[in-house]
Amino acid sequence: MNKTRKMVPVPSKSIMPESDIDKTPILHAQQLGIDFGGLAALRNFDISVGRTEICGLIGPNGAGKTTVFNLLTNVYKPTYGAIVLDGKATMGKTPEEVNRMGIARTFQNIRLFQNMSVLDNVKVGLHNSCHTNLFSSFTHMFGYSKAEKVADERAFELLGFFNMESTANQRAGALPYGDQRKLEIVRALATNPGILLLDEPAAGMNPSETAELMEQIRKIRDTFKIAVMLIEHDMNLVMGICEGIAVLNYGRIIAKGTPDEIKNNPDVIEAYLGKKAEKAC
Repeated sequence: MNKTRKMVPVPSKSIMPESDIDKTPILHAQQLGIDFGGLAALRNFDISVGRTEICGLIGPNGAGKTTVFNLLTNVYKPTYGAIVLDGKATMGKTPEEVNRMGIARTFQNIRLFQNMSVLDNVKVGLHNSCHTNLFSSFTHMFGYSKAEKVADERAFELLGFFNMESTANQRAGALPYGDQRKLEIVRALATNPGILLLDEPAAGMNPSETAELMEQIRKIRDTFKIAVMLIEHDMNLVMGICEGIAVLNYGRIIAKGTPDEIKNNPDVIEAYLGKKAEKAC
C-alpha cells in the first residue's frame, strides 16, 4: 500500500507534499537542459522536490534519467538552466562541493571500494564531518584519535540502520549483491545529505528484498528527515512508495503527477507500450 501524503501543486508545475509546502524546496531545477555534440539529451527539465518528499523519475531506457542525476550532482554541466539546492545555486560548483551542499547519490552500477572493508567504505562518506587535518592524520595528534573513534561510532550507527553491523570488517566486494546495494546507500547517508538520489536501487533484487527496500526508504525519509528521489524500473516499487512522479521520454518530461495519475496517463502508457495498433479497415 502506498502510504503517501496529500500532494498539492507548486509554481514549477510540480506537486509537493502538503506538509512541505510552507518550506523552501530542498531541490529546484528550472529549464534544465544539456546537449552532447549538438544532440539535445535533455530539454526544459523542471522539478521541485519537497524537503521530506519521496519522488520518482521514470521513463523508458535512454530517456535521460541518469543524465538528470549527473546534472543535479554537477558531474555534467548544464548547457542551460539552473539548479538550486537548499536555497543555493550550484552553478560553478564541483561534484564534491555540491555533495557538501547537501546532495548524495548511489549509482546504477555499484561503485563501492571493493577491496576496502565495509566500515571503511562508510567512513569515506563521513568526510563532510571530518575536521582533522593532514598533519594530525599522520601524527595521530590534535584530536585525530578522538575523531577516528567518533567516525567509527557513527559508521556503526549507520550500518545498524540496515542491520549490517556484523559485516563491518568484511571486504565490501565480498558482500552479497543486495548488501552491496545497501552499503552504497549507507555511504551516501554518511555524507549527511538533505536529498538522497537513488539510481535503480532495486536492480537485481528479488521481490522480498524489494519489499524490504521500500520500507527502508520510507524509514530513511522519516528517520533522517530528508527527501529521496529515485530512478527505478520496478513499477511496483515506484507506485508503492513515491508521492510524486515525473516521467521522461526522449529527454523531455511528458507527465508529472501522483502514482494514480501517472499510471492512467495515456502519454505515459504510449511511451512505455507504444501506440495502439490501428483498427483494421
